[in-house]
Amino acid sequence: MKIVYDRINSMRGNLITVTAEGVSLGELAQIRLKDGRVVLASVLRIDGDQVTLQVFQTTRGISTGDQVTFLKKQMQAVYGDALLGRRLSGAGKPIDNGPEIIGESINIGSTSFNPVKRIIPREMVRTNIPMIDVFNCLVKSQKIPIFSVAGEPYNALLMRIANQTNADIVIIGGMGLTFKEYQAFIDNADSAGTMHKTIMYVHRAIDPAVECLLVPDMALACAERFATDGKHVLVLLTDMTAFADAIKEIAITMDQVPSNRGYPGSLYSDLAARYEKAVLIEGSGSITIIGVTTMPGDDVTHPVPDNTGYITEGQFYLHGGRIDPFGSLSRLKQLVIGKITREDHGDIANAMIRLYAESKKARERQSMGFKLSRWDEKLLAYSELFEQRMMNLEVNYTLEEALDLGWETLAECFQPNEVGIKQSLVGKYWPAPVAAL
Repeated sequence: MKIVYDRINSMRGNLITVTAEGVSLGELAQIRLKDGRVVLASVLRIDGDQVTLQVFQTTRGISTGDQVTFLKKQMQAVYGDALLGRRLSGAGKPIDNGPEIIGESINIGSTSFNPVKRIIPREMVRTNIPMIDVFNCLVKSQKIPIFSVAGEPYNALLMRIANQTNADIVIIGGMGLTFKEYQAFIDNADSAGTMHKTIMYVHRAIDPAVECLLVPDMALACAERFATDGKHVLVLLTDMTAFADAIKEIAITMDQVPSNRGYPGSLYSDLAARYEKAVLIEGSGSITIIGVTTMPGDDVTHPVPDNTGYITEGQFYLHGGRIDPFGSLSRLKQLVIGKITREDHGDIANAMIRLYAESKKARERQSMGFKLSRWDEKLLAYSELFEQRMMNLEVNYTLEEALDLGWETLAECFQPNEVGIKQSLVGKYWPAPVAAL
């Protein structure tokens, strides 16, 4: 039997405190207001008989005399094919003016897959973005962040990946989005024709902070069920710094002792619990996670990117509107490069990055007024082509097309003996000279 409590002891921000017994952490409760409205809340802390709940909507209109009923169940998401093409709030409610979603109710925030049951990933997730596919392959079941600063086109990059990926389902989790950013995701999916395989969980900047905390859990709970049903799911989360800031806001409201820069000491565990949902299930589907992490002041030692770097398997560093080849790293790329991709993949990628690094030194010599050698001039010409053809986020090449273009770029600027690639590959892939007319 459900007991109704008719006294709220205190309210602070989105938190309320009730005297109650027999409740559990994460348990759902409903608050019935005097005007007839019903608001959901979840148990956040239990201290004796004092139970603190976080309200999923605004606390405006709640009074200390409103009734609280504990529902004896956890927060749940709705799962099913009816989710495809839909947009939902952090609390799982439709925000696209569509009908209620009918499907199976599943708990959110469950534990990750047993590491013993996981298998080593050996499949590539294609994005048709050369700076990813050629130089830092995204591997199925990988967890990897995009490190960036506010103002960089990280959401546009996520949209490109969503449009061009070969994943079966794309789940977008937006946290702290402005209306313009939210609308951009909708317009992109519509124009690219990918809405049929896209699900969006969206927390807007005007929504309560507690809904921001629910977005990754909602997205990943559904991704898990799709993966166990044999689907390959790509989860795109933006922005995990907004998620961490929501955790900090609630921790401060609860008078928790702060750690580094005001974030709670649980920040690492809070981030890891989400990123560790990435998995490749033997004989079934997979979950691959890309999460944007904005770095305040471009400071990689900030607690959010710092903790994220220990959890994830590399990072894409977005700088100056491009993926920086020197700050980016995929720690799983060696599992696929040259093994499931073309034999020349590793050699061409290494040669191009090495020559681009040398070109940066040539550019420094040019800016300092030194006389340039013939080799310096070749490097400068190469760097311009490299940036136009490989680093431009607007280009769209398959991996094989990008590798061929890499060989063409090297051939336009250098002689075969200058690129440092073994002769067997040069003889097989070096473009034949075009005969003069």
